[in-house]
Amino acid sequence: MSRLSGMPREAVVDTSAIADNVRHLRRLVGVEVMAVVKADGYGHGAVRSALAALDGGASRLGVAEIPEALQLRRAGIDAPILAWLHAPDADFGEAVASGVELGISSFDQLQRAAAAAIADRPAAVHLKVETGLGRNGIPPEDLRLVVAEAARLERIGRLRIVGLWSHLSNSSADDDREALRRFLDATALAASLGVAPPLRHIAATHAAIDLPEARLDAVRIGIGLYGLSPFADRDSADLGLRPAMTLRAAVAAVRRVPAGQGVSYGYTYRTDRESTLALVPVGYADGVPRQASGAGPVLIGGRRFTVAGRIAMDQFVVDVGDHPVQVGDEVVLFGDPTLGVPSATEWADAADTINYEIVTRIGPRVPRRTESS
Repeated sequence: MSRLSGMPREAVVDTSAIADNVRHLRRLVGVEVMAVVKADGYGHGAVRSALAALDGGASRLGVAEIPEALQLRRAGIDAPILAWLHAPDADFGEAVASGVELGISSFDQLQRAAAAAIADRPAAVHLKVETGLGRNGIPPEDLRLVVAEAARLERIGRLRIVGLWSHLSNSSADDDREALRRFLDATALAASLGVAPPLRHIAATHAAIDLPEARLDAVRIGIGLYGLSPFADRDSADLGLRPAMTLRAAVAAVRRVPAGQGVSYGYTYRTDRESTLALVPVGYADGVPRQASGAGPVLIGGRRFTVAGRIAMDQFVVDVGDHPVQVGDEVVLFGDPTLGVPSATEWADAADTINYEIVTRIGPRVPRRTESS
C-alpha cells in the first residue's frame, strides 16, 4: 500500500498534464490561448501553472488582480499578462511599468490607466464590454464615449489598445449567442471609431469547446487548463483533458471500535458493526468542504470508501470495516479518475458545488509538490 513520506497531506500537481491540456485545446480552437492562472492557478500554483501553460503553447496569461500579475513578473515570466479586476483606488503605475495589460471596464479606469503611462511605455489595455452578465464591463450607454476617448488616448501615445473582450454566462447556447451578438455589435461600433485591436476574446473553456463561433481571435482557458470539465454531462476524459491535481493524505491513526460507535462531531454517523476507523488529517481548514460530510469519496489501499460523519477543521474519519489499514497509508481524496481514484467533480457533487471550487479552495497548509508524468 502506498505511503506518504514525512508529511500528513499534500497536493501533487502534474505540470505535464497542464501543458498537454493546453496543447489539446489549442489544436481544437485554432486561435491564441490565454491561460488563466488567477487565484494561485486555481489552487495549483500560479507560477508553475503559467510556465507549464506557456510550455504547452499558450501565448498569453490572464489573472484577476494586478498583484497576481506582478507575482508572475517577479518570477521572470515575460509573456503578455492581462489583469482585469481592479479596486476603486487601484494603482496602475507598477502594472504599466511592468508591462501588465489592464482590463478596462469604465471611463474612470481608462483615464487612470492613461495617467499611469510613462515616457516610452503607453498603458496596454483591453476594453471590456458588458454584454449581459451584469458584472463589470463598459455599459452600452457609455461605450461610444469610452471607445472614442480610448482612440484619442492611443493617438497621442498614452494607450495601446490590445483587445476588446467580454464574458459569457454559459447559461444556454442561445444566451451565449445573444451575448456574442452584442459583443460583435460593440466591436463594429469600435471599428467605426477607429479602434480595431488585434484581439477579440469572449470565450472561456466552456464556449471555447462548445461554441466555435465565439473563439474569435483568442480564448481564455481556465478550468480546462487544469484538466477539469466545465460541463455537467461530460467529464475530463470525454474532453481529452487530464486533471492536474491529486490531493492525498496519510492515515494518522487507526482504531478498532464496536458496533454503535459514534464518529466525529454530532454523531451523525455510528458504526453498524465492529469496525476499523481510519483518521485522515485533512479538513475544512485545508479546503475540504464540510458540506461533503458523510458523502466525500476517498481511496485507501485500492478500495473506495466514504467519509464517515462530519468533516472537522483538521481531520475526518473513514470507516474501513475489516479492510487492513495502517498508520501512514495513503488516502487519495481526488485526482485523475482514469487512474481509479475519485475525481474533484465527485467531491463537488458531494458538497453541492462545482469542481472549480474544490481545487481552488485547497488551502496553504497543504504543500504543493510538482510532478511531471
